[in-house]
Amino acid sequence: MRDARWKDLLAMCLCTIAIFNSATLSAQQPKDPGPRAGAPGAGSFFPTLNDNEQLLFNQAFARFQEVDSVSGTIEAGKGLGPTFNGNSCAMCHSQPAAGGSSPGLISPQNPVPNPQVALATLDGATNQVPSFITANGPVREARFIAVNPKNLNSPLDGGVHGLYTIQGRSDAPGCSLAQPPFAQQIAAGNVIYRIPTPLFGLGLVENTPDATLQQNLASTQNARAQLGIGGSFNSSGNDGTITRFGWKAQNKSVLVFVGEAYNVEQGVSNEVFPNERSAVTGCVFNPTPEDASNILNGNPNSQNFGTTIGTLSEMSSDVLNFALFARLTAPPTPAQPTQSTINGSNLFNSIGCALCHSPSLTTAASGFTGMSNVVYAPYSDFALHHMGASLADGINQGAAGPDQFRTAPLWGLGQRLFFLHDGRTSDLLQAIADHTGDTRHCAQSATAQLFYVLTTNSVFEPETQSQFCGSEAGNVIKNFNALKPSQQQDILNFLRSL
Repeated sequence: MRDARWKDLLAMCLCTIAIFNSATLSAQQPKDPGPRAGAPGAGSFFPTLNDNEQLLFNQAFARFQEVDSVSGTIEAGKGLGPTFNGNSCAMCHSQPAAGGSSPGLISPQNPVPNPQVALATLDGATNQVPSFITANGPVREARFIAVNPKNLNSPLDGGVHGLYTIQGRSDAPGCSLAQPPFAQQIAAGNVIYRIPTPLFGLGLVENTPDATLQQNLASTQNARAQLGIGGSFNSSGNDGTITRFGWKAQNKSVLVFVGEAYNVEQGVSNEVFPNERSAVTGCVFNPTPEDASNILNGNPNSQNFGTTIGTLSEMSSDVLNFALFARLTAPPTPAQPTQSTINGSNLFNSIGCALCHSPSLTTAASGFTGMSNVVYAPYSDFALHHMGASLADGINQGAAGPDQFRTAPLWGLGQRLFFLHDGRTSDLLQAIADHTGDTRHCAQSATAQLFYVLTTNSVFEPETQSQFCGSEAGNVIKNFNALKPSQQQDILNFLRSL
């Protein structure tokens, strides 16, 4: 009897120890703290702007939030469609404040379902919500990789295919434009996704000289080489200068960036992109460009013409206002440092993350008050890097190849909800792991030096000439994985403080 009691007691002790060890081990594992709570750390104007510049920002901000309908008869804005992904800039760029990235239900600031779900049938539209758009997922756009995914020699597509059309809307009578066949293209492995990039602080990025970016990249060349990290800039085919906006740094300026987005995401033809997309018979309701400078509709008093900020904004096109909003926004404000985030920052530098995510750049002289020679912290070198098969999207844009992306700026990351170009995860630890660039999906030809980036269903075609296969971040991620769990946690805490 006594032996039985001792055995029971021993079993209980062993069980307790096992539970304790399991709980301790679990507690030691690094975990993404999640999006930072509290007030948005971004969304206002650059703090040194004078009163007139602040007023101009506010006027531009109002235009940024404008909602578009087809001809301005339902919502105030004009030009929606024939295809579109959103009906307002602020619909997609809203986390943690207007100008940010995709909204979502996990937001501590403004938890809302993906607005693209309700948009499908707004104002009588007859769209079906694609499978990759969900209430708890990110705002997305869809691109097709190849023109014909069944043909390995098919030319690349690469363009955005609007989620929705204006068919059925009460302000688009007679339009019978069908949605793209997303289900069939997904089955063929021919669809990739992108989420909105934040607009905060872009005036500083735009005003950073090419020479500064080149010098910054050159200064880390030896250290990058030791870790197998390359780096090159995308550039304009016209003047050869560095392009820096968009997931692949494909756009030259903020104005080009917002002009393209207005045309592609909302379907509004404008002075930067003046041609209507999907201009099929029966679906075009406005003269082009739909967004233009209001030269004939400004202040009728010629003596006061253009002398007030309100009139300046009113006379300017939507895209110019959007660009002014982005140029005059302040960069995101990080949280107050703690011992953990200070440790994380030091580790971030020591393992090699900062070799691509540059913590400091300096602007040139600026015409806006207090924005000259500003030292800012974007945590990006704005260069292109090979990210390997697990992140490759098969899209070529300028000099950026199928697996190359601009280093994503990390400022503001603390309040971001979705990560990577396609919003595949909300877990920062998983986003870091995905930087390894799984080489199991790469096959290289020794003779032709061709590599294929594979998905589960297909090949990103056509074959791409390159000697590179894998992610430039691979060795940095090995360094991260070699850290103690507490050190990894410090890095996660640091990133969520940005």
